Amino acid sequence: MIDTHKIYNALKANFSAEQAEALTNIISETILDFDRLVTKQELGELKEAIKELSEAQRRTEERLNELAEAQRRTEERLDKLAHEMTEMRREFYAEIKDIRQQLGGLSMAVGYGIEDRIMPYFYDLAEKDYGITLKSLDRRNYIYPDGRYDEVNIYAEGVKGDRVCLIIAECKAQPGKKDVDRFSDMLSRLRAATGLEVYPILIGYVFSPEVEMYVQTQYPEIRLMKTFEFELSYDARKKRRA
Repeated sequence: MIDTHKIYNALKANFSAEQAEALTNIISETILDFDRLVTKQELGELKEAIKELSEAQRRTEERLNELAEAQRRTEERLDKLAHEMTEMRREFYAEIKDIRQQLGGLSMAVGYGIEDRIMPYFYDLAEKDYGITLKSLDRRNYIYPDGRYDEVNIYAEGVKGDRVCLIIAECKAQPGKKDVDRFSDMLSRLRAATGLEVYPILIGYVFSPEVEMYVQTQYPEIRLMKTFEFELSYDARKKRRA
């Protein structure tokens, strides 16, 4: 606030009362005009700054809206892609399952083909190679007391001297190490369940060197036979008898 009395007293020392009063009024108005000028200038600058901030905020909101829209579209595409990938995965697993079933069916058919082919030679093989007189020869599901069972490709029961024994054969086109392991596990179950001596034979069209070595070192009690050996052995014996 302007102290006009102080200004007037300071001027009165050098001017007349009328002059001091006139000068005081002039000085007061000048100061007030300057204050009003400064206030208007600052107010204008403030308004301009507010306007610029508002515009910047508007542009920011527009940009945020654009980003939100872009994010929404991206999420929609990701959801669509995830759905498509789920469908593709489901179709893929369905195809894999179908292929496995087909391969399983093919493997079973090949196995049954081997069994049917060599079974006629089994009576001769049992007698000549093992000294066993077969009483039964079958493709059997051996059921255990707990209800579980093993599918035995060739289940041959016979007599050796005064003892009942079994020849158990597994037939595969080209047996692998896992087939050998599974066969060995089944043999252990059958021995425990029947209490009989078991002569195991693993039969295939061909054996890889790795499998042959694996059987020799890990399961030497398992005999490996190729499908053609049954007929050759039988023919050889037949010729000798002739």
